[in-house]
Amino acid sequence: MKKLSFRALVSLVIGSQIGSGVFLLPASLAILGPISLFGWLISGVGAILLALVFSQLSLRLPQSGGPHVYMERAFGKTAAFYTAWTYWVVSWMSSIAVILAAVGYLSSMISIASPAMMLLAEILIITTISLINMRGAGVAGSLELFLTILKCLPLIVIPIAGLFYLRPEYFAWTASTNTLQSLNTASLMTFWGFIGLESATVTAGIIENPSKAIPRAVIMGTIAVAAIYFLNSIGIMGIIDPQILAHSSAPYVDAAHALFGLGWHTVIACIAFIVCIGTLNAWVLTSGQMAKEAGTAGLFPSIFGKTNRFGAPYVSLSIALCCTLPLLCLTLTPNILHQLNEIIDISVTIFLFVYLGCSCAFLKILSQEKGSLFYRCIGWLAVAFCVWALSYITLKHLAIGALFLASGLPIYLWQERKKRQQIIAS
Repeated sequence: MKKLSFRALVSLVIGSQIGSGVFLLPASLAILGPISLFGWLISGVGAILLALVFSQLSLRLPQSGGPHVYMERAFGKTAAFYTAWTYWVVSWMSSIAVILAAVGYLSSMISIASPAMMLLAEILIITTISLINMRGAGVAGSLELFLTILKCLPLIVIPIAGLFYLRPEYFAWTASTNTLQSLNTASLMTFWGFIGLESATVTAGIIENPSKAIPRAVIMGTIAVAAIYFLNSIGIMGIIDPQILAHSSAPYVDAAHALFGLGWHTVIACIAFIVCIGTLNAWVLTSGQMAKEAGTAGLFPSIFGKTNRFGAPYVSLSIALCCTLPLLCLTLTPNILHQLNEIIDISVTIFLFVYLGCSCAFLKILSQEKGSLFYRCIGWLAVAFCVWALSYITLKHLAIGALFLASGLPIYLWQERKKRQQIIAS
């Protein structure tokens, strides 16, 4: 089985984090003004703290699986199961938003008029990505490396070009009714862009020299993402009037128009489509590997752990695909955009709980090892960041997140019953 190279691993970390949201965030943040740049700094520091936590966890526990492996070591199999279950379910559910965004950008390049054609395009995209991943980690990793290079080039070139045309007056400080609230809002909005920073830890079994590669990839990838995001915010905010930017439906198209003239809509749409496909591929790869490892560890039914001749978890990939397709059919409803925003908010809530749990697991493991004071401080700061972020989540989203957690109860009880039967039989 061909394994992921270090370059492919870094591209997986970057690709998991940089999604279609990067093209819309400048407009959303423009409403808050220049304070949004400080929001990027706060969320970036929080993401780097979490990257340090995951890098140290992967160094101590280099097994495949990521978050659920760390939770099992610190808190036992029950905590590990629910971590693995919610991570897996939310991973393939969140991909629906990415698929819709990809088809939306595709439809601006080619004519996709009817809802039925849109649905067909969505099904073809997720099916193709799933089939590519069934060819093994080497093929999927090479694709991710290629897509990451393609999507990062314009995200670096456009803002750097914008730095030469910055208008200082666009960064003028505007009095806010509640500066602290605006800062909190900006920090939370921008943190959404870092979800997926832990993706490399899930794939240890398909990586060359995981104990060295994973810590480096997690930290390097997250720092690179933070730098790209911050550079893009400065570059875009500095060349477009804040009032225009706040109401823009395509900030990067407006930026390209300002820098290079008209006629860039199709090019930007193509770039955005590539970004979406790269993110989708990263999440399909990560969620498939995580479910496989959970099946191998006995947390999920053993069928999840089956692999084909390419070493790919074809069963877990097929199950996720079969779960995704019916939900794509629901996107034909008129209020789908509202539903997708809800899914994204709920997904982030659950990921924050996973990050909080892993940070607590890190602290417990450090206490058992009598680890260094430096990393204990890192762990506590990561916990504080997650608690702060969760304190601004609505009760509604917390309740729905709890339902996602509870949805795994039948599988958990089934697995426990099988274990008891095996003990009795032996």
